[in-house]
Amino acid sequence: MTAKEKSSIYPIFGVGLSLFIVLFGLITAKQVSSLYFLGGTYLILLVTGFHKACFRIIIPVLIVSSVFGVLTYLINQSVPSAVSIVSRLLAIGIAVIPGMSIRPIDLTRNMNQINIPRSVTLGMLIALNFTPLLSREIRQIRETMKTRGAGSVINFKILYRAFLIPLVMRLVNISDTLSLSVETRGFTLSGKDYSVYKTVKPSVKDFIILLAVVICAVTAVIL
Repeated sequence: MTAKEKSSIYPIFGVGLSLFIVLFGLITAKQVSSLYFLGGTYLILLVTGFHKACFRIIIPVLIVSSVFGVLTYLINQSVPSAVSIVSRLLAIGIAVIPGMSIRPIDLTRNMNQINIPRSVTLGMLIALNFTPLLSREIRQIRETMKTRGAGSVINFKILYRAFLIPLVMRLVNISDTLSLSVETRGFTLSGKDYSVYKTVKPSVKDFIILLAVVICAVTAVIL
């Protein structure tokens, strides 16, 4: 596997790390230590190969969490309530970072390696690919509407005829193509034996990242 193809973290570790960040952030949201944990985790991810995802997500997350934090304080006149909502939003935002480095195909291979049921693996693969696929289709339809001068989607008739109908038709065609692709590639839900063409293995850096985040969580609780 080339450096370009390699994920920044072992896929299953990445999923587990994201869940841990969210759960710990939500459980300790009412404590200031939650902010220490989230800040430390962000720095750990920043210096261990996730800098692109960190830079991409930090500004939107800070803006959203700040806005909701200020609104919560103005409504409740309570600093703990504001800190709680900010911690929750930051936890969700930072938890996304490990997942942004995982390629769907690597996660699928990893799930096959550890013998996760094929139905779950197939569902995960489709779910991970659906969002970017849907975004691309919507963008193409909007560009087509602009080219043809269809007008604004605020108008219900235009929204229905020029946007929703083409979108539904494209999604139906995509689902047919996907089912044929899965079938021709021999992806079955039966219990037959199968092999993984390219295996995904954890590295020393993966264990270091996990250990560092756990230490950060323990330190935040102690403080």
